[in-house]
Amino acid sequence: MISPPSMSRRTALKSVAAAAPILATPIADQVFELKPREAPRPPAGANDRIRIATIGMGIIGFEDTETALKVPGVELVAVADIYEGRRIHAQEVFGTHVKTYVDYREILGRDDVDAVLVCTPDHWHQTMALDAMKAGKAVYCEKPMVREVGEGPGLIRMQDQTQAVLQVGSQYASSILYDKAKELVASGAIGKLNSIEARYNRNSDIGAWQYSIPLDASPQTIDWDRFLGSAPKRPFDATRVFRWRNYWDYGTAVAGDLYVHLFTGIHHVTGALGPNQVAAMGGLRYWDDGRDVYDIIMGLFDYPETDRHPSFTVALQSNFEDGGGDQALFRFVGSDGVITVSWTELTLTKVGIVKASAQQVLKGYNSVRTFSNEQQKAFAEKYLADHPPSAPSGSKPPVVEKYVVPRGYNERLDHFVHFFTCVREKRRPYEDAVFGLRAAGPALLANTAYRENRQIGWDPVTMTVSG
Repeated sequence: MISPPSMSRRTALKSVAAAAPILATPIADQVFELKPREAPRPPAGANDRIRIATIGMGIIGFEDTETALKVPGVELVAVADIYEGRRIHAQEVFGTHVKTYVDYREILGRDDVDAVLVCTPDHWHQTMALDAMKAGKAVYCEKPMVREVGEGPGLIRMQDQTQAVLQVGSQYASSILYDKAKELVASGAIGKLNSIEARYNRNSDIGAWQYSIPLDASPQTIDWDRFLGSAPKRPFDATRVFRWRNYWDYGTAVAGDLYVHLFTGIHHVTGALGPNQVAAMGGLRYWDDGRDVYDIIMGLFDYPETDRHPSFTVALQSNFEDGGGDQALFRFVGSDGVITVSWTELTLTKVGIVKASAQQVLKGYNSVRTFSNEQQKAFAEKYLADHPPSAPSGSKPPVVEKYVVPRGYNERLDHFVHFFTCVREKRRPYEDAVFGLRAAGPALLANTAYRENRQIGWDPVTMTVSG
């Protein structure tokens, strides 16, 4: 998984679960519906309302805003965007009472804004989040929290100095599916964790970020210099505005977009702080449309043993040219079983380590049958004496449990409920700047490992590159 798609996008995406190698896809012995979290409480009064503003009204800007407004007591008062058409559409959707701005700093100067949603290209995340916290605003910052690992400590320091509420927008940290996976792993349901596999593949032009460009895109309708910000200066190019993820100057490529969600889920489920080794390979293999980022990447991440978990290895993959169709897979693999997570369900399959039967040892695919006849006979006599049959031979059927989310469940909404609860109670969110850097760090280092063709060391405790 996985950049959590919108509910509408989910209808076009399919998830595939991997079964144990020797088994067909098992049928669940039991199916349980997970309980939703308690509904958010309504505001206690007018003074309990939270007024928000959204900076960046692209796809996720509209989606985040629409979701945030489903939380009782939340009101949209302003938006900012560098493209005129999106400012107009914001008022078409949310009402003409919503003030629109080109310069986000005008929003931060408003006394009636309690929280901002930062939904801009990645190269603006750190600057806007810093400015918002300085201005006394709570911040919901889309992932990745930073574009470069070195930007993270500054956000952490500002969060500590101002005690501002900052939450990163990777909603697996608030998903009831990942809460259940965390519970199962902690209970020993899959035995000793040894590896985690995840993939998120796409096979469409829109999935590969070839987003549509409006016919009126021009220097007259777009503040090009404001879009560029700290990025290298260049002549106006509408493609870079609406397809910014395709360029290193503004985005963080596939790993920065999708791997952060995967690390969020992994760290939430296992309690891990991060890997200490990062490696990645990939390339631009199909979507050669002028972009300068890759369209396929595979990463390996090694997690050392800690007091929270055993050592384990993570394998991640994102492929934008999968001719087999959109596929998502997430597997937590242990010695006793496997937890598979898709968009809407979790499956626990328990097979365990298989002990060979006497027939398999003595007559099956084993070295015994290469011994001389005399040695085979002697070995069989000793083996049977040392291993008397204690149970009927033959493999046991797997134990399978399935957990499904309630119809219409939306983990993005749960994430916003948590954020606004923290805003009201003035407490630090679970997915704060520290968690955000520990999720973004290995994803961004995968980019570095790919571009520099080397393995990179990462200290997940100090959140610094170690080699």
